[in-house]
Amino acid sequence: MKTITKLLLLPALALAADTETTKRLDAAAQTVNEIMDAADKSIPRDLLDKAVCAVVIPGMKQGGFVFAGKYGRGFAECRKGAGWSAPAPVRMEGGSFGLQIGGAEVDIIMLVMNRAGMDKLLSSKFTLGGEGTVAAGPVGRSATAQTDAAMRAEILTYSRSRGVFGGIALTGSTLRPDDEAARALYGKKAPNRDILTGKGPALKVSDPLGSALSRHSATKRPN
Repeated sequence: MKTITKLLLLPALALAADTETTKRLDAAAQTVNEIMDAADKSIPRDLLDKAVCAVVIPGMKQGGFVFAGKYGRGFAECRKGAGWSAPAPVRMEGGSFGLQIGGAEVDIIMLVMNRAGMDKLLSSKFTLGGEGTVAAGPVGRSATAQTDAAMRAEILTYSRSRGVFGGIALTGSTLRPDDEAARALYGKKAPNRDILTGKGPALKVSDPLGSALSRHSATKRPN
């Protein structure tokens, strides 16, 4: 009887996972659109144009005060031809987010600025600030590549909490693939390396995040 009950529950659980994942993908796209539509308080368009990949973690949870537990799920996409790749689900855990009151949800955006940063993103797991140079990203209409952060960092990081948006150093945070969400989006096991390099299976749903990134960035990354 227990076995039959479990078998009957499996389709419902799979559907719930699919719905949760697509809602999170919609939230990631909404995060990009809201931040980039904020004019002088947005990510500089020229930095997004130069980014090799982008990672968006909408509604990252944090508990306690200042340095308590933090956990979020989101998506990475990398440049592919004149657009962006399919979304590769990721999990983000731990690390220091600076002085933010516990209990809030924080939207995180990371711009991977070069091939070295992309190679780390394609790995099975890496720690920001430990295995990759990470810096708080500048804010405004244009960074004009004058800032030291934009010149040197492999990854530029931003956060939005309670309507306040700005660059923040996410040192110590760990990023890894989210296999459960990948199965929900692709119907099978899909390694993030394959997804981000265009070798993964077909996406079962639309990709609002890719549309949002394409809307706010150049169709081709400048050399």
